[in-house]
Amino acid sequence: MSKAASRLTLLQSHLSSSEHDLPPNHLFQTHPSDIVITCALRTPLTRGGKGGFKDTAASDLLAHALSSLISRSGVPASLIEDIAVGNVLAPGAGATEFRAAALVAGIPESAAVHAVNRQCSSGLQAVVDIANAIKAGMIDVGVGAGVESMSSQYGPGAVSEFSELLEGDEEARNCKVPMGVLSEGMAEDKGISREVQDRFAVESFKKAERAQREGRFAGEIVGMKVKWTDPKTEEEKEVLVDKDDGIRAGMTIEGMAKIKPAFKKGGSIHAGNASQISDGAAAVLMMRRDTAERLGQKVVGKFVASSVVGVKPLLMGIGPWKAIPVALEKAGISKEDVDVFEINEAFASQCVWCIRELGLDETKREQVNPNGGAIAFGHPLGCTGARQVSTLFNELGRTGKKIGVTSMCVGTGMGMAAVWVKE
Repeated sequence: MSKAASRLTLLQSHLSSSEHDLPPNHLFQTHPSDIVITCALRTPLTRGGKGGFKDTAASDLLAHALSSLISRSGVPASLIEDIAVGNVLAPGAGATEFRAAALVAGIPESAAVHAVNRQCSSGLQAVVDIANAIKAGMIDVGVGAGVESMSSQYGPGAVSEFSELLEGDEEARNCKVPMGVLSEGMAEDKGISREVQDRFAVESFKKAERAQREGRFAGEIVGMKVKWTDPKTEEEKEVLVDKDDGIRAGMTIEGMAKIKPAFKKGGSIHAGNASQISDGAAAVLMMRRDTAERLGQKVVGKFVASSVVGVKPLLMGIGPWKAIPVALEKAGISKEDVDVFEINEAFASQCVWCIRELGLDETKREQVNPNGGAIAFGHPLGCTGARQVSTLFNELGRTGKKIGVTSMCVGTGMGMAAVWVKE
């Protein structure tokens, strides 16, 4: 073979290899060390103080999510080595009662439990903590979960008083500005009008209403029987909660326009275009691919990369805008490679701004929160990050799509994101 022919053959082999490795194809390759998800589920999300879980403790919601994860996946509970639980409002992030909840769920004492509080990204942080523990060889099988009972624990008591030192620093002091107030300021500063926010919110409700009507959430929700006290008669009864109860049918722009601003006279943010106060739990079972194969566990998808970033406390809503590109870079892909984005709708104002600044197409209803978001069905703070994982994989499976991103803004000025692949 001539030197020229040899060089041509070598070049062709390089081109063939590089095409296989080019983004996003490299994400579809499988390796024994992949961190995979074999089950992801959630309870319904219900209205804080009014809904089906208003009388149910966070620990009980978590216990149900964990026991359902074990029964649905078929994994021997004795193999679970660590459980991370995201929570924001419970004292100590609920560490003591969540350890007890794991035991009640049938997980033996040999499994460790720890609580995680990174505010609104706590559920995602819990899942990522487990992924990283598996990747580091610390554990083989673990559960990342999230739970919140805003009915029982939401309020001013969840935030401690600042010391004189913290009060004396302006930027530090901004960390305790209520999120509704700072979001109002951000909407005004970034030019996101009330009409734009209301239209986004109405679209979220319409998507969620359609998804619920078509049974799209059925694959991710596990119903739960609970004791519920009728607020009118004070009669206690047992009820089955098997669907999100915050989704309101028939929401319109005209109806939104009648809702009074919540944080400022003449303001743009109100109860209809902000996330709902809610209760709920979610759980994600993770392990290495070779472990899943050995156990006969069906792989739902894999964890690829995650990011966490800081932003100015008064601009906490821009967190996804900063976090998502970092996660995409770590995964070696671009936003054009992503099929579905789940971006938490803390407020319509910040979500709209992030979508625009990320360069996503606002007209593509199926690209961002295709089945609605927190405005329509709620944002149980510590649960949302884990809930998004089950919602994302459920949607990717339904549509035959592959690559997804979950993200959220985080109180005090942070953002978090993660990249996932459906199999």
